[in-house]
Amino acid sequence: METGGESTSMNYEKKKSENQQVLDGSNIMKLVGNEEVFSSFVDHKFKELDRDRDGQLSVKELQPAVADIGAALGLPAQGSSPDSDHIYSEVLNEFTHGKQEKVSKTQFKEVLSDILLGMAAGLKRDPIVILRMDGEDLSEFINGPSYEPEIISIFSQIESPDGSMRDYIIKALDKLTVDQGMPPSLDSWVMSNIVEPAIQSCGIDEQGKPVSQETFLVEFKKLAECVAQHLKEQPVIVAHSENTFDGTGIKRLLSNKFELDKTMNSALETVPKDRNGKLSKDYLRVSLDALAPSAGLPPIGALEQMDKVIDEVFKMFNADDGKVVKEDEFKKLLSEILGSIMLQLEGNPISISTNSVVHEPLSAPSSTLLQPSS
Repeated sequence: METGGESTSMNYEKKKSENQQVLDGSNIMKLVGNEEVFSSFVDHKFKELDRDRDGQLSVKELQPAVADIGAALGLPAQGSSPDSDHIYSEVLNEFTHGKQEKVSKTQFKEVLSDILLGMAAGLKRDPIVILRMDGEDLSEFINGPSYEPEIISIFSQIESPDGSMRDYIIKALDKLTVDQGMPPSLDSWVMSNIVEPAIQSCGIDEQGKPVSQETFLVEFKKLAECVAQHLKEQPVIVAHSENTFDGTGIKRLLSNKFELDKTMNSALETVPKDRNGKLSKDYLRVSLDALAPSAGLPPIGALEQMDKVIDEVFKMFNADDGKVVKEDEFKKLLSEILGSIMLQLEGNPISISTNSVVHEPLSAPSSTLLQPSS
């Protein structure tokens, strides 16, 4: 899938600055590509992770490595962003593939190389832009020509049952984007350290009068200037990624018969067969999910719009009727489902944007997996 590389941070290209860092996997490629450096790196890390000194790593001993990879890359912590959680789960799946209870140093090196290259490929497809938001972009937006029309548009979209100015302002802040200089305002840290102090310090009119567009424009500008000032004093780090699913990943997979067969066979490894070697169509979704990374699709359940497309396609092919079919028929149906999803996405691409506040400092701690050995 070549979606992320083309669509990620298009709006940021024009203002590359020290406030921005793009994680695209190139540093990882350099590390793994140098055999001598990588071997030394593996020796050091294996020794560090092998707590019981038995010369092998248990799954439990491998677990910290997954979190460390994310930390070294500046990814948000696990559980804070579906976008980065997908990368974490890919890493963990690489480790547990084959379900060995213990991993030797040779296996560790192979698995680690696969994980890092997979991580690099994931970041190349969908780079994550680390933004340092210090109020400068927000000030530019407030004082720029697009401020008034955009805020009028936002005001017209807001429904406020209690009708208070504070409620309108909080809802409007949530509709501002990182491109306009606003970090995710509903993030608990941003709310308590930036938004609430700004509301208190700039004295929002709370007299319960009906909120008119004119009054709102004046009050919101005043509040946004206070927010920009608080960001200047306490900058917020945001991990931003954009992705457009337009079917190109599926097209590439379907056009490469060797790659498609290999990926299909791998996806079907875990699907149970009856005594006649047939497979139940109940496992089509599981198999599609296994193909997702190779086809440039998000995991099933990760993106509501994509799940709707998949549901429609499954209905079209009666793929949920639970019937038992031969392996060739199962594979053919899976290919047809992929082809149909591709056509739907070509006609109506799905774009998503993810913004997560990174609460850890960007510099990786010395314990992280990717820290060079001393």
